[in-house]
This record gives sequence, C-alpha cells and structure tokens, in this order.
Amino acid sequence: MSDERLVLTRGDITQVQADAIVNAANSTLLGGGGVDGAIHRAAGPGLLAECRTLGRCPPGEARITGGHALPAKHVIHAVGPVWQGGSSGEETVLARCYRRAFSLMEQHGLGTIAFPSISTGAYGYPIERAARIALREILAALQRMPTLQRVTVVLFSDRDLDVYQRARQALEPTPSA
Repeated sequence: MSDERLVLTRGDITQVQADAIVNAANSTLLGGGGVDGAIHRAAGPGLLAECRTLGRCPPGEARITGGHALPAKHVIHAVGPVWQGGSSGEETVLARCYRRAFSLMEQHGLGTIAFPSISTGAYGYPIERAARIALREILAALQRMPTLQRVTVVLFSDRDLDVYQRARQALEPTPSA
C-alpha cells in the first residue's frame, strides 16, 4: 500500500515549507556546491555562523541548525558517503544519514521534512542505488514514527524524479485488484 505521506517532486528544496529540510552537506558543514551551496546562500550568513559552532560532522552523521532565512524552521545537515565503487561501506553510511535525520526529527518534535537525493551529485553515488536506499529508510521511518506527517523528496531534474518514482514502485507494490 502506498503511503500518502511520502511525496516525490522536482523543485528547489530551499523553497520548501517544512519543519526541516535536509542539506546534503560536506563534513565541514561550511557550505559547498550543489544543494549545500544553494541552502547556505538561501539561508543567509546566520546559517554559516551557526554551522561554525558545530565543528565537523563525519559521513553517516547529521547535525541540526535553525532555518534562518529559509521557509523551513530547521536544517538537518547530513553528510553522505563519497562513492568509491560500492565496496567501501557506502550503502551503510548513506542509510545512516537518513536514519540520523529522522532521529533528529524525533528529538526535536518535528513532523515534516524534505530531503534532497543525498550523495548523488558531486559525491558520485549512482542515483538508482541511492534512491532505493533513501526510499527504504524513508518508508521504514513512516512505519515506525506515527508523528511523521509528511516526507518530501525534492529532486533536481525530471530524470532524477523518474528514477525515484520507479524505485518507489519497486518498493511499494500496488495491491492486486
């Protein structure tokens, strides 16, 4: 059965109104390219100043800050793995990013969250593999967290959206008639 609390969309994560958006951050938490740079630019200098107080964040972990000038109340900075061919524990690290983001949501009493496709840009994680891992973790969180009201995955391109939609169909088989 399809969970209506999971929304897949193409768009700009910096425009999403949610309790939290997830930043596909690097371990410095001080901004970078892609989604990370876009979130830092849209949030304004207060986000960078707050991130400077947090120190580094290792791959597979996450930290939470305020949303500053973003429509989202918080930013959860999740550091994904750099793709090294798939035999260096990348799947475990990527899955842990999603679990840590949901853990921070629970700790802070948040009900809505938006994710990008973590590690599939500059970090080179194949999006087909990343989509399956992301959706598996999101669907598991939706099952175990009754307070989770909505999870949005905001994708950069129509191709990325198509990959995630196909992965969702594979993970959420439609009921037989």
